[in-house]
Amino acid sequence: MKRGLLIAAMAGMVLTSNVANAAAPPASWDGLVKVKSKRLDLAYLQPGADFRGYTKVMLDPTEVAFEKNWQRDYNSSSRDLSSRVSDRDVQQALVKGVAASNEIFAEAWSKGGYQVVTEPGPDVLRIKTGVVNITVNAPDVRTSSRGVTLAPEAGQATFFIEARDSLTGALLGRAVDQRYAGDYGGGNWRTSASNRGDFRDLVSGWARDGVNGLNNLKALSPIRP
Repeated sequence: MKRGLLIAAMAGMVLTSNVANAAAPPASWDGLVKVKSKRLDLAYLQPGADFRGYTKVMLDPTEVAFEKNWQRDYNSSSRDLSSRVSDRDVQQALVKGVAASNEIFAEAWSKGGYQVVTEPGPDVLRIKTGVVNITVNAPDVRTSSRGVTLAPEAGQATFFIEARDSLTGALLGRAVDQRYAGDYGGGNWRTSASNRGDFRDLVSGWARDGVNGLNNLKALSPIRP
């Protein structure tokens, strides 16, 4: 199975406290072993990996993707034709999402004390991230109405992060996490503007988790099986 498909498959089986019947995640994944994580739903590390020498990061463009049937399901439930999400709306949202996510992750690593570089090196960790399976309750489309939606949350998404040695390509770790965007519970007015802010906060939280996670891995290195 290709790496991208495998990541998508794992993202689909993220465990949350609200999914009691979800299948148990595997104990190993591409040679990585499952470890406990305080912040992320699933985390896997390469036994013996040593993260202490990495002071710089090389960031791949963030993968951004909506849940496969989100557009279809949203449009089928919309009574106002002008509020339906077009293919163009989806593509524009993806372009904006990639640009915003790239900016957020780069800023987080820089603030965390890691130089963001574009070339491999012995002290460079290559980071791949993705924000996928996105659903949005109030898409940014023009409507003939006020353009607000009453919903318990702005939407949700699944995050994945993968770390490799930049020179050898050796896989050192992966993690997957699923969260709601915005405050969950009750009913709140959701608009396209508030959703953009909620999703930006969501991605910013994952970016900080990535930086803090590497700092913790340095303290725990070399990783024991």
